[in-house]
Amino acid sequence: MAGLRLGPLLRYVDWESGSRATVWVEATRPCTAEVRCADGAAGTSPTFAVEGHHYALVVVTGLTPGSTTPYEVLLDGRRVWPPEDHPFPPSSITTPAVPQPEEAGPVRVAFGSCRWAAPPAHGHDAIGPDALDALATRLAADPEAVRPDVLLLLGDQVYADETSPATERRLAARRDLSEAPGAEVADYEEYTHLYDESWRDPDVRWLLSTVPSCMIFDDHDVIDDWNTSAAWLRDMRGTPWWHERIVSGLMSYWVYQHLGNLSPDALEADPVYAAVRAAPDGTETLRGHAAAADADPSRARWSYRRVFGRVRLLMVDTRAARTLDEQQRSMLRDGEAKWLREEMLADPGAVDHLLIGTSLPWLLPPLIHDAETWNAALCRGDRGERWARFGEKVRRAGDLEHWAAFPESFRRLTDLLREAGSGPDAPATVCVLSGDVHHAYIAEPRWSDSAGESAPAAHVLQLTCSPVHNSIPGYIRTGFRFGWSRAGRWLGRALARHGRVGSPPMDWRKAGGPWFGNQLMTLTLHGRKAALTLVQARAEPTGAQLETVLERSLTSNG
Repeated sequence: MAGLRLGPLLRYVDWESGSRATVWVEATRPCTAEVRCADGAAGTSPTFAVEGHHYALVVVTGLTPGSTTPYEVLLDGRRVWPPEDHPFPPSSITTPAVPQPEEAGPVRVAFGSCRWAAPPAHGHDAIGPDALDALATRLAADPEAVRPDVLLLLGDQVYADETSPATERRLAARRDLSEAPGAEVADYEEYTHLYDESWRDPDVRWLLSTVPSCMIFDDHDVIDDWNTSAAWLRDMRGTPWWHERIVSGLMSYWVYQHLGNLSPDALEADPVYAAVRAAPDGTETLRGHAAAADADPSRARWSYRRVFGRVRLLMVDTRAARTLDEQQRSMLRDGEAKWLREEMLADPGAVDHLLIGTSLPWLLPPLIHDAETWNAALCRGDRGERWARFGEKVRRAGDLEHWAAFPESFRRLTDLLREAGSGPDAPATVCVLSGDVHHAYIAEPRWSDSAGESAPAAHVLQLTCSPVHNSIPGYIRTGFRFGWSRAGRWLGRALARHGRVGSPPMDWRKAGGPWFGNQLMTLTLHGRKAALTLVQARAEPTGAQLETVLERSLTSNG
C-alpha cells in the first residue's frame, strides 16, 4: 500500500488559463497519484523513480477560473491527504479570473531566502522562530486571511554543508563521518534527508500545500561559495567526494525544486522529464543530465519565467550559469545573459511590474560592493601574481561573490535594468528581489545622465530579504551597517583606487533598513501601484507570530 512520504506541494498555478495547476508529491512506493478538487477538477500521474524514491508531479485540469477549491490527494485510489484529524484548514488551489477584469485584484508576491530547517532543540529555537511557520500560523488561524498569490524561495532551501544534529545522526548511521565530506551530505539519499527535515515541518507542509511556490538554488543548496571562482572549482574537483556531491545536488534540485517551477506546457516539452518518466528507473537518465550540466552549464537552464497577469517574474540562476575564467569572468554565461535580456525587454507595454529574482543582491552596501570589485581586480591579476593569490584567499574567506564581484556583469545588468525601465511603455516598477545576506534592506539607484540617457521612467529598486530562518553574528551586523556609512563609503573608494577600478555606472542609497531577524517581504501589486510589507517572526506563548515592521508605497500614485 502506497503512502505519502512528502508533500503535497502546490507549485504552479496557470494565470493564462486560470484552469490548471501542478501538485508535487513523494510516495513510499510506485503508484498512481491523483488530485481531486471539490469543484470536479482533477489530475492523475504515475510516479517516476529516482534512487529508490518515487515522485509525481500531477497536472490538475478543469479548475474554475477565479475560484478557491479544496483538494485531496489519493495514491492508488486511497486518500492520503489531508490526513485524519488534520489540524489545519483544507489545502486548496486558488485560481485567477480569466480574462483579467479591468478592476482585477492585487497580485501578492511574498519572498525570502535562507531557511535552515533544523527542528528546535527541547522546544527552544536558538535562532528564533521560523518566518514560514509564523506565516502558516497566521493563515491557518484565519481561513479568510489574505494569502500570497505566490511564495518565492530565493535560495538555500536546504543546507547541504550545515546539517542539523538529527540529520548528522542519520548520516553517521550510513557512513564514517571522520572521512570527507564529514557531516555534510554526500549523495542523493542524504539530500532526501534534508528535504524530509525541511518540508515535513507540519506548519510548512500545510503552507506549501496551499500557497504556490517558485524556487531557485543558491550556494548552500550544494555547498558554501559554490562556483565562487575557477581556482575554487579546480580545488573541489580534485577531491574524491565532490563529483558525487554536485551530481546529487543537481539531481535532487531537479526533482524537488526545479520541476515544480515549470508550466504544464514546459513539462510536456522537456525531453529529460519525458525520459525519466518513461524509464522504469530514471536514476541513470537524471544522473547523466546532472553530470552533463555540471561539466557544461549550457546543457541545462535553471532560470525561468512566470507571469501573474501584468506582473512578469524572471527567476535567474546566478550559480550554475557562471563563467569563471578570471579574464572572462561573468555571472551569466552568454546564452543565459541573452535569455535574460530577451525576457526583460519582450512585449513592451504588456507589463506593469517587472520582477527579477536573483538569489544574490545586485546592489550591496557601498563598502562591500567596492571591496568585491577591488577583489575581482586583484584576482584578475591587475596588481600582479602575488596580489592575485592574496585576492583569492580573501574572496573565499569573505564570500566576495555577488554581482559586484563580476564587474562587467554588474554593469550589464545595470544597463539592462535601466533600458527595461525606460520609454513610454515602461513598467511602473522594476524590482530586483534577492536574499543571501541574512538581513533585509531597500536600495535605490541614483541615476545620472550618461551618453545622453535620462533616468528610467520606472521606479527601479533592490529589495533584499533574508533569512527566513537563520542567524547572523553580531560582528557581521555591525559590518553591514558600517558598509552604508559615510566612513564605509570612503573606505570602499580607497579599496577601489588600490584595485585601479573605476566608479560604478551609478550611485545608490539605502532607502530602508537594515533589518535583522527571521523575515519575509511581500509586494502588493495593483494596476500600476506597488506597496511593500516586511514582517518578522516573533516567539509568542501561542507559537510563532508575524509582526509588521514596514509598510511602504513604492509608487508615487499610492
